[in-house]
Amino acid sequence: MWWKLFFLLLYFSMLFILARFCEAIVWYETGIFATQLVDPVTLSFKKLKTILECRGLGYSGLAEKRDVRELVENSGELMQGELYSALKNEKEQVGSDSSTTFSGEMHFYELVEDTKDGIWLVQVIAQDRNPLLSTANWGKMVQKVSQFGIRTGIFNCSSDSRYCHKRGWMKSTLIMSVPQTNASKGKVMLKEYNGRRIETEHIFKWMTAHVASRIKTIRFSEQLMDDWYQMEKQPVKMFLFARLLQPPAFFSALSIKFTGRIEFIFVDVRNWDNTSCLEEIGVQQMPSYILKTPEGIYRYGNSTGEFISLHAMDAFLRSVQPEVNDLFILSLVMVNLMAWMDLFITQGATIKRFVVLISTLGTYNSLLIISWLPILGFLQLPYLDNFYEYSLKLLRYTDTTTIASWVRADWTFYSSHPALFLSTYLAHGLLIDYFEKKRRCSNEDQNANNLEWLSSLWDWYTSYLVHPIASFQNFESDWDDDPNFLLQRLAFPDLWLRPLVPIDYIKNLPTWKFRLAQSERLNPVECDNLQKTMTNPNGGSSGDQEVHHYSSEVLHNNDGCSAATKSKESWSGGGEQDTDWSHWPCGMLHCTECVVCLENFETDCLVMGLPCGHVFHQQCIMVWLAGGRHCCPVCRWPSYKKKTHKTTCN
Repeated sequence: MWWKLFFLLLYFSMLFILARFCEAIVWYETGIFATQLVDPVTLSFKKLKTILECRGLGYSGLAEKRDVRELVENSGELMQGELYSALKNEKEQVGSDSSTTFSGEMHFYELVEDTKDGIWLVQVIAQDRNPLLSTANWGKMVQKVSQFGIRTGIFNCSSDSRYCHKRGWMKSTLIMSVPQTNASKGKVMLKEYNGRRIETEHIFKWMTAHVASRIKTIRFSEQLMDDWYQMEKQPVKMFLFARLLQPPAFFSALSIKFTGRIEFIFVDVRNWDNTSCLEEIGVQQMPSYILKTPEGIYRYGNSTGEFISLHAMDAFLRSVQPEVNDLFILSLVMVNLMAWMDLFITQGATIKRFVVLISTLGTYNSLLIISWLPILGFLQLPYLDNFYEYSLKLLRYTDTTTIASWVRADWTFYSSHPALFLSTYLAHGLLIDYFEKKRRCSNEDQNANNLEWLSSLWDWYTSYLVHPIASFQNFESDWDDDPNFLLQRLAFPDLWLRPLVPIDYIKNLPTWKFRLAQSERLNPVECDNLQKTMTNPNGGSSGDQEVHHYSSEVLHNNDGCSAATKSKESWSGGGEQDTDWSHWPCGMLHCTECVVCLENFETDCLVMGLPCGHVFHQQCIMVWLAGGRHCCPVCRWPSYKKKTHKTTCN
């Protein structure tokens, strides 16, 4: 997972460098930057109208180019990037129609009346009547309002005449839904168009007037000073200082999208003679978009990518004052981009890559959703309000830096060019795949063929069904050599609850001969010291021994303590015989008696050890294990399961 995160951060760094490289190429060829200001005088009348449409300002009564140019200048400075985006969006919107056709009352209620943070424009077609707008005019209207996040739909009363009678829609009309209050998830009010003129510009002006009425408007300097220094519950405010009759449509649309998070205020300075109050609060030019936070003020439009448009300001405000849903979507995108790295990191068959990818996608998304549940619960606790405020404060400090503006500009650029984003991601993945192949050149995949890998996957799956424990212990089973084995398995349902274990592991258990050898006489004191030295209460160091057959010699002293009669041996301390334990397999406990038959080990007899470290006669433990009791007779540790010991072998 950490490698995937590293590769993802490396990819983002490459995107950042690529964006700077593209800017350098554009500057070298044209001599301009995206942040370079454009003089509206040099633009044609058509381009000026395109800019006004993107900003949401009406120009129906303006016939002169000079008037249109002044309106563009009064709404904000124009940059090369904004001009490019406006012309690009104009070409992409040709022929696009994303209207929703409502099927009835419930459909209309769910999408329109129950939507608390959006704007809808619905054309109601009365029963046996023609629509108010023709198909061509309605298409133009959809293209005009959709760029401000306004959704459109058509309600035909022939599908639900009862609801039309209930609402009083006896003639074809236009209905606009706007949130009624500034509170989050407030009520929605429906406005009906009663104008006589059905031109697109007049309908759009009617819509923008209603939406702008929700924004707090300040027309006097005294009112501005009172509001500027007033301490309210809403700490973040977005001010627009301009010489306009009403704010642009994109500014009004953003006020609805950020309802409850940011307060939008429009300051009309057309009739102001005294501008000393503006200089006092830091407003030095007109128009100005000022973000006021508890940390200070920030003038929007001075950094990279901060255009006077809906998408640019939306990205800026989302980074400054995000909601939980924004953070969840960001984490979802990051996690899925990390998961897709498995497609290139995994080596082998193509089907294997996609199987691993699907498994990773499911695992990562499940873990993401599960991890977000306690986070949402913690955010509801009142004790975390201070933590939440400090987190937002740190985020605002970070997002008002120059690097953050570059990141937002790159995000806007790559999101508007998805083909470039996907192609660079694919190229990055192919580079990872190439270096992974070079790194694993010595370990070639044995299942490079798709059919071979599927066959091995099926073998593992069927082995898991029949031998679930052995499948995870990496034991190879020969159950498929006998076709009747599976039938026998199905014939005894209780065996499914008591998993079978193949006896193949028995031949890998360590086996050696127990030998006694003569040694010099030891005095009683030396005998006691020897017994203390042989005592090993913790057992051997490791049960993970390779398959070997060991032999050991046990030194026997006919005189002294080892010549005494045999007594009951201890598993942890060896016996009363003078024995050299250095030849025993690593991890085996020192003992001289088999607890299965309760007999002492004789010279040259075969003994066998289990992973837990206990030793028995080979024949005794073989009979025990063959009877289906796959555990140690002493400690009940599974005889097929490896055991890690605390101490190490000498």
